Amino acid sequence: MLTFILRRLAAGLVLLLTITTLTYVLLYISGTNIARNILGEFATPEQIAAKQAELGLDQPLITRYLDWLGGAFSGDLGRSWFTGEPVLQALSNRLPVTLTIVFVALVVAAVIAAALGIAAAVYRGWVDRFVQFLSLAGDALPSFVVAIVLVTTLAIQAKLFPATGFVPFATNPGLWLASIALPVAALVFQLTASAAQQFRSAIIDVRRRDFVRTLRSRGLGEREVLTRHVLRSAAPPALTILSLNFVALLGGSITIEQIFALPGIGPLAIGSTTQGDIPMVMGVVVYTVIMVILVNIVVDLLNGWLNPKVRVS
Repeated sequence: MLTFILRRLAAGLVLLLTITTLTYVLLYISGTNIARNILGEFATPEQIAAKQAELGLDQPLITRYLDWLGGAFSGDLGRSWFTGEPVLQALSNRLPVTLTIVFVALVVAAVIAAALGIAAAVYRGWVDRFVQFLSLAGDALPSFVVAIVLVTTLAIQAKLFPATGFVPFATNPGLWLASIALPVAALVFQLTASAAQQFRSAIIDVRRRDFVRTLRSRGLGEREVLTRHVLRSAAPPALTILSLNFVALLGGSITIEQIFALPGIGPLAIGSTTQGDIPMVMGVVVYTVIMVILVNIVVDLLNGWLNPKVRVS
């Protein structure tokens, strides 16, 4: 198991280096005049040249990237070129908001999707048709559309939830729940629809296998077969789908945070990219890739625990 974890961490490090390198190069060739953006349109050529030298923009690309990479490995992601705030501090302040939205949405979606998938696979009929319709609706409606409808109807018109803002859990658990309810609901709708369909397909496939018919022939009840054997065998592919959807949730949370004015990584990523704030953009990329790598390792460990064949391989 330790060898497996070390191997996945090594693969994750290669992925992190690849993505950061490509991101840095793409930011460099974007053509944005960062020094002029910082100083304003009335800055003189001399002031722009001085600012470029201060930021190291007059150095070759490979030199700048290696300097950034060395700082990153030592735990220093630099400072924002526009605000002067340390990148680690900015991300640490905003990351809890994004992680709260994403992980709560992931857990809620997993529970609802599992319930719908089991019902559709076991009862079929109208339940199955309803789940498939929900899946199509979820694919057709982007999360930002659902978010706009929710904030318009339930926040602005009905005033049941706050339209904007985030309250930390430690400050007030009730207000915390109210502040994340609509953002989570907007993300859950699309994720639940696709995940429920995957749960349904996995359970139907497992119930047709020979070992399930053998268990039934030995006199085991349908509920016991389902809860103790079918769900355990159907869980790995469903978990894999949820881990892939975690990446989609991170992307969707950027738009959701903008709509609900949440102080998460989303607005920071958009603002930094627009301005050409390379240290902040690179910090967001590093944090995002690390989260994706860790989630995939956790899912692989869970799959190994659920499926002995995975452990052997």
